[in-house]
Amino acid sequence: MKETIYIFSSGDLKRHDNSLLFVSENGEKKYLPVENTKEIMVFGEVNINKRLLNFMSEKEIILSYFNYYGYYMGSFYPREHNNSGYMILQQAKAYLNPKDRLILAKKFVEGALKNSLKVLGYYRKKGLDLEQGITTINEVLRSLENTRNIEQVMALEAQAKRSYYTCFNEIVKNEEFKFSKRSRKPPKDYINTLISFSNSLVYSIVLRDIYSTHLDPRIGYLHSTNFRRFTLNLDVAEIFKPVIGDRTIFSLVNRGKIKPNDFETALNGIFLNASGKRKFLEVFEEKLHETFHHKRLNRKVSYRELIRLELYKIEKHLMQEETYTPFVMGR
Repeated sequence: MKETIYIFSSGDLKRHDNSLLFVSENGEKKYLPVENTKEIMVFGEVNINKRLLNFMSEKEIILSYFNYYGYYMGSFYPREHNNSGYMILQQAKAYLNPKDRLILAKKFVEGALKNSLKVLGYYRKKGLDLEQGITTINEVLRSLENTRNIEQVMALEAQAKRSYYTCFNEIVKNEEFKFSKRSRKPPKDYINTLISFSNSLVYSIVLRDIYSTHLDPRIGYLHSTNFRRFTLNLDVAEIFKPVIGDRTIFSLVNRGKIKPNDFETALNGIFLNASGKRKFLEVFEEKLHETFHHKRLNRKVSYRELIRLELYKIEKHLMQEETYTPFVMGR
């Protein structure tokens, strides 16, 4: 299985014969065999050149950049090997038809909310009082069926998320990691920092898998397709943020794997330092490669593979081969 490589140090990334070579600022060399690499995520200040980019395009390796604070900046991706004019037309057709767009937008939110309920249900079984949050999200799910436009869908999603986040303080068993409300740019406390970093990773990973399908990441349905570069990855990520990202956060904090000294204060906010990012990514990768029995396929799949499978389901929906149903844990 091809792997994701994370680069935290600053230095130079270059082609070396038929391989990749990273030379850090202190001169340390690390060779990266291309046959085992599917993507490289860069968190440090890394220099590249055209020769490297041409080589990575040939090998279909995606290069993604994150800024110092862990926010996704952008990606270099290979020439569009899998682009399909037919699929782009089908995506655009569904977007331009208000009824078809609404169906997909509601499905993405449905998947996100049902997976949020699965997460809360797991902790409720451990004796935590999460009834208010669960009740509110269930009410939103029932209201979702009657929405008539995207604005109503997004308003209900926001309401459910607020209720979902209020449950975090009950789930997180560490007084230093309490938070009152969602804050983004910049995050104001440790949990908000972890949520923002996690979301950024999930967006990037979904985007990487979109490139491996015939879908175009620029045409989304819940998030409006406009001058923003990508939107489809934001849509699909909503389903997987509770499944992969939030469960990673709870595991890190409740097991004491991440501590206040893994954060730093800057720009009137709180951000993960290099140590914190490494710790997060270690558990995040474990979660991505965790497997479960997929009833429909009758075999084990990882959550990493599941993202790709979700995209294939969207393709089939757009080609009118199969009505799209979002992934829900435990189904």
